[in-house]
Amino acid sequence: MEEGQLDLILVPLGVLVMAIYYSWLLRIILRNPERTVIGLNAASRERWVSFMMSDPLKNGVLAVQTIRNNIMASTLLATTAITLSSIIGVFVSSTTNPSISASELVYGNKSHLLSSIKYFSILLCFLVAFLCNVQSIRYYSHVSILVTLPPLKDRRESIAYVARSFNRGSYFWSLGLRAFYVSFPLFLWIFGPIPMFVCCFVMSSTLYFLDTTTIFTRKLHTSSFKEVREANDTESVPQAS
Repeated sequence: MEEGQLDLILVPLGVLVMAIYYSWLLRIILRNPERTVIGLNAASRERWVSFMMSDPLKNGVLAVQTIRNNIMASTLLATTAITLSSIIGVFVSSTTNPSISASELVYGNKSHLLSSIKYFSILLCFLVAFLCNVQSIRYYSHVSILVTLPPLKDRRESIAYVARSFNRGSYFWSLGLRAFYVSFPLFLWIFGPIPMFVCCFVMSSTLYFLDTTTIFTRKLHTSSFKEVREANDTESVPQAS
């Protein structure tokens, strides 16, 4: 097999591996969210919002500080993404000689066109990460105001709306973080299709263990939710009487 044809085989295979993994992860999140860390975290955030809004005067400061920490994390990732995008843009615009981008370490297609595609792919990942983190900051800022308000007459709907907005901010933060993950194999693609394919396979295998939950973790979350629900029920009985 010729050296220049490796990119036509290994790069699509690497992208296919990651596409299959993320398609499977999305399917599990929609059908059985308890099997994923994302689903358990979403349920935990709903319980947290319900507890914070049960007494805004008492828990308001803690809620705002917690959301502020999330805003700082999203701001850090957004700043990093836009900074790396600017650096890549300046580097690509200043590199006009094809021999500069073609390194002896690269085993694969060394054409100037493919090098530009590589840098553009990395730049696109960082721009997506920046936009997702900006949306995450938008939702977190909105939740920081709503979580300190007393619940309306329809308490369940107001709490559900705040929890849904909080989860949306966390989902955008996760998408921005995933964009950073995708940029790793694209960065290794600069050194050839073989490191890129290996990175896609290793990253998908690693993310599988990070994204899925064990039976012990699911039982722990279920039991903790039951204890909180029973405690709330026992507290509401004397008030009703």
